[in-house]
Amino acid sequence: MILNFFKNVANLKNVVRQGWVDKLSIDDPESVADHSYSMALIGMVISDMNNYNSEKILKMILLHDLAESEIGDFTPNQLDKEKKKQLENNAFTKIIQDLPDNLQIKYSEIWNEYQEHISPESKLVHQFDRLEMILQAKIYQKAGHPKEKLQSFFESAEKDIVDKRLKELFMQIIDDK
Repeated sequence: MILNFFKNVANLKNVVRQGWVDKLSIDDPESVADHSYSMALIGMVISDMNNYNSEKILKMILLHDLAESEIGDFTPNQLDKEKKKQLENNAFTKIIQDLPDNLQIKYSEIWNEYQEHISPESKLVHQFDRLEMILQAKIYQKAGHPKEKLQSFFESAEKDIVDKRLKELFMQIIDDK
C-alpha cells in the first residue's frame, strides 16, 4: 500500500545525521529530512541558475537518502562502502515496493544513477550533498561548536566538491563570518 512509502518518507524526520552526533555530541542534531530539504533547495536554485535538468536533480536529491528511513544514517567509519551500498539498495527496494510498477522502475533508475556517480546530474547531486553538509557545519561552528571537531567535514567536502561554481560557493561558506 502506498501509505507505507509515505510513512517511510515521514520517518526521515526521526533519523538523525549520525556524523553530527558522533563528532559534536549534539543533543538535537539535524535530521535526514532537514538535510534533504535544504539540499533540495540548494539543488533547485543552482540547477535553475545553470539550466541543468532540475526535475531529475530534485528527484535524485529527494530519493538519495530515502533508504536511511529503514536502516538509519551510517558514517563512513561505521560501515565499509560496499556493505553500506548493499544495505541501502535492499532498503530502497523494500521502501518503493508498494509503489506502482512504473514508478518503481523510474525511481530505481534514478537511485542507481545516483549510486553509480556516472551521469553529470549524479555528480552534481553528490556535490550538493557535500555543500549542504558544509553549510550545516558552518551553522554548528557559529553556534559555538569547535572548528577542530568540524575539520574533517570541511576537508572531505573540499576534496569532493570539484565543480568550479560549487567550489566558489564552498569558499563563500567557509569564509562567512
